[in-house]
Amino acid sequence: MGHDLDARLADRLAELRQQRGWSLDELSGHSGLSRSTLSRLERAEISPTTTVLSQLCAAYGRTASQLLAEVEDEPPQVLTPDQQPVWRDDDAGFIRRSVSPPQPGLRGELVECTLQPGADIVYAVTPVPGLEQHIWVLDGALELTIDGRTHVLDAGDCLRFRLWGPSRFRCPTGDPVRYALVVVLP
Repeated sequence: MGHDLDARLADRLAELRQQRGWSLDELSGHSGLSRSTLSRLERAEISPTTTVLSQLCAAYGRTASQLLAEVEDEPPQVLTPDQQPVWRDDDAGFIRRSVSPPQPGLRGELVECTLQPGADIVYAVTPVPGLEQHIWVLDGALELTIDGRTHVLDAGDCLRFRLWGPSRFRCPTGDPVRYALVVVLP
């Protein structure tokens, strides 16, 4: 993330915690993150990883795209590739492009995701129970575990489901996997 986006995200995270009347210790209990990490995030001293962002989103009951859209400027109706927000977690090997970010009054969003070879990302909880998702693999192969059931998707395959619990996204081959993710809020 860029420095300005990091600073806006830090401000938004602090604002969300204050709106709920939570102390850092209370947010730590809700998110499973240490008080120190939360404090550093809110001061923009560190950027959140994919896992940390997922834990915060679960604590606040929103998707990562919703949270990131809240810190972006009002999106225009047509977004050229250079206007689509990109978020990277190089340590996890994950790139996320909000092709069609969330917008007030709309329930769906479109995201392009890329996992590098060997990337393995586990989301312990869903930020919004019952979240509808459609995953269409564009290039490569994706191993996706939902509700304890593993699916291996190849280019052209689409898996659609409602997410109620943990999930795992893994790139099982030596080539990156690129997929489109459609998220529809319940």
